[in-house]
Amino acid sequence: MRLKSLMAKKAVKKKASGKSKKTSGRKFQPLRWLRRQALRLLTVLIALVLVLVLLYGGVNPPTTHTIWSEKQRLGSVDQEWIPIEEVAPVMLRSVVAAEDANFCGHWGFDVNAIKAAIEGGGARGGSTISQQVVKNVFLWQGRSYVRKALEAVLTPVTELFWSKRRILEIYLNVAEFDEGVFGIEAASRHYFGVGPDALSARQAALLASILPNPKKRSASRPSAAIQRKAGRVMDGAKTIGRDGRAACFE
Repeated sequence: MRLKSLMAKKAVKKKASGKSKKTSGRKFQPLRWLRRQALRLLTVLIALVLVLVLLYGGVNPPTTHTIWSEKQRLGSVDQEWIPIEEVAPVMLRSVVAAEDANFCGHWGFDVNAIKAAIEGGGARGGSTISQQVVKNVFLWQGRSYVRKALEAVLTPVTELFWSKRRILEIYLNVAEFDEGVFGIEAASRHYFGVGPDALSARQAALLASILPNPKKRSASRPSAAIQRKAGRVMDGAKTIGRDGRAACFE
């Protein structure tokens, strides 16, 4: 009986020793470890962005990468957040007419605008206001496949959780209108000396016409090309006001 007990104990020890050797014999695989870490990091980043998307549905973004980087470069920037209720309705219609006429009818991507951009060889952009908001608030400027891929993922998520009116409100508050001038409040006073609630149809059209390349354009000293564009924007703003394409944000 005692002999059997001793043999059983030896068998248990041998089995445990075998497991220990097997475990200690495993080789460290750096590629596998890196993949695991990358997956964990990606999961954390996705969760963080989703939290920010939900948060910014009701809380104003404190800054953006572009605003922060310009502040570091220039020393200061001019920006003051303003509720959409304090912006002249004609400004809302003008920026939609200039940048994204089908804003109320798409879910973040305007397929027709993308096709036109491709057919035009990239001479004109196909980005919607929703895409520009995602880029401005969550990502960075510049062209890269990584940024475009992230933009493509985040745009429909943003459309899902934010109203069109909220998307337009954030766009107007973070868009760059001149070097170091961000948002419609600063832009209105910078160019015309009035608040955004007092903008005329012509002033609103000029501000919308300098987007999305304001550093090379001026709303107060418009070139002939900008004046012509502003005329088209004024007509477009009237049209979308009449045909119901402004219903989602007014």
